[in-house]
Amino acid sequence: MGLSKRDLTRKKKSLEMKLEELEARAKHNPMNKELQAEIADLKKKIEKS
Repeated sequence: MGLSKRDLTRKKKSLEMKLEELEARAKHNPMNKELQAEIADLKKKIEKS
């Protein structure tokens, strides 16, 4: 069974909020490769949805 439109909106919004949080952490530590990789993954997931 697929996700409803409301569920998809919630999922995308939660991904965007997590992305904002990670970007804020990345500003304090720009050399952290793990954060950069996680940010890139989230951006890909947001584009897909």
